[in-house]
Amino acid sequence: MPSQKNNTRKKRTTAVVSRHVIFFPLLTLVLILWLLYRSLFIFPVWFDETVGKAIFFGLPVWVYVTVTGFEKITDSFASFKLREGLMLGIAIGGIYGFVMSILALSQSGAVVEAVALFDSPEFWKEFSLALLTSFWETLLFFSFVMTVLMEKYKKWSMLKMVMMTASIFLLFHIPNIFLRFSGMQIVSQIFILGLFGLGQALLFYDRKNAYALVLSQAIWGMVLLVHAW
Repeated sequence: MPSQKNNTRKKRTTAVVSRHVIFFPLLTLVLILWLLYRSLFIFPVWFDETVGKAIFFGLPVWVYVTVTGFEKITDSFASFKLREGLMLGIAIGGIYGFVMSILALSQSGAVVEAVALFDSPEFWKEFSLALLTSFWETLLFFSFVMTVLMEKYKKWSMLKMVMMTASIFLLFHIPNIFLRFSGMQIVSQIFILGLFGLGQALLFYDRKNAYALVLSQAIWGMVLLVHAW
């Protein structure tokens, strides 16, 4: 009996490994194509966040699910998780936003003033783009990358899983940081983005709810935009 159980486990492990054999090659290809796209072409932000990321982030995930049949990737977007995800996203996004606002104000020495942001059409336009950005990035880095890692490396500790996911998240964003910033700003941006990636990875590891990550990242992004970070 023990030998039969061991054989069954080995077969399951082999099946999991063979199913996800294209994971790292596909992810590497996506990274290379994304770097080329960001370095060779300059399109408006709305194009990058809609068409660009749909092609480079969304399409590879669709291909992976189609080829492997690994539908757990889309489970994080299940309809029954919507309500909880939105509430959690508002709460976590609010914490991100509060912390970043305090840091920004402490560095600039500015005074807090009431501004009617929600009455501005420009605000809602930017928030719509922020939602698109966070949707595609949540789909790729967490619903796809982290879900596959959790399936492929079941024996990994939570810390190792979170660190690996956050590192991949940061790796995709570092080129853009070098394009937009210089000097010590690069260091601070990498540090802030790394912490954010860790927070999002922890949240996904605990809840497996993509809606929470989409909304929390959108709110965080808007706070950065308001404070010109």
